[in-house]
Amino acid sequence: MSFSSESIQSRFAALHQNKFFEFFVISVIVISALMVGVKTYDIHPGFITVMNWLDIGVTVLFSIEIITRMVAAGSLKAFFSKGWNVFDFIIVTGSLVPLGDGQMVLLGRLLRIFRVLRLISMIPELQILLTAFVKSIPRMGYVSLLMFIIFYIYAAFGSIFFSNINESLWGNISVSLLTLFRVATFEDWTDVMYETMEVYPISWIYYLTFIFIVAFVFLNMMIGIVLDVMQKEHERYDMEHGEGEAGEVHWLRVHNELMEQRLVKMEEVLRRIEKQTASGLESNK
Repeated sequence: MSFSSESIQSRFAALHQNKFFEFFVISVIVISALMVGVKTYDIHPGFITVMNWLDIGVTVLFSIEIITRMVAAGSLKAFFSKGWNVFDFIIVTGSLVPLGDGQMVLLGRLLRIFRVLRLISMIPELQILLTAFVKSIPRMGYVSLLMFIIFYIYAAFGSIFFSNINESLWGNISVSLLTLFRVATFEDWTDVMYETMEVYPISWIYYLTFIFIVAFVFLNMMIGIVLDVMQKEHERYDMEHGEGEAGEVHWLRVHNELMEQRLVKMEEVLRRIEKQTASGLESNK
């Protein structure tokens, strides 16, 4: 019994899309992550040997799974055209580094830690979250720049007015920035405020305005940016997979475009028929 390349590809594609196989791979990823955590404890040498054999088994399973996906893709070009496939390939290839002695042990353990990141490529919801986070970074960068300007201005004021009160908190601009970060995270910020209020009773205005601008305005702006990008990513995912309202709208739009193209072709055919009919009547006359 012989199999063609297309039948082999279809079989591997069916295996890759199988929910049980997907759940099995996710389970192996979780087990490999737990193994990394267990190795941080002082355990029996015999158990370490078992863990090393399990690590080899996980590496072999990951290699088989990535080869399965390569065959299912049909070609290396099709496989590496997707960013998540490249991501998984790099992680799996890094896991093949042998655990030798000295520096190789450290390198191998570090590379095996990143295997838990494969959960992102296996679970679509995590892909959406990570993609939304990455796409939000440029827009959050401008908000962060404006936030830093506000931090710098307030730090300069604090260093000028409060350095004589507590030099360890307001001695220079860099220390003042760290103090304001403490205030922005609400880490015992009232102690800092009450200390300056003993000398400057109205210094509470300084802290409250800073907290309102940074903690309430800028942080909410960042949350709004992430939510906006995440919503767009969910809509894009639904459109690609035909799910939800966005998927239905995309389906209707595509079919409307196909109907318009068919109508245009039908109009062209009718015009040709009319021209041929008209030319035939003229020739008969």
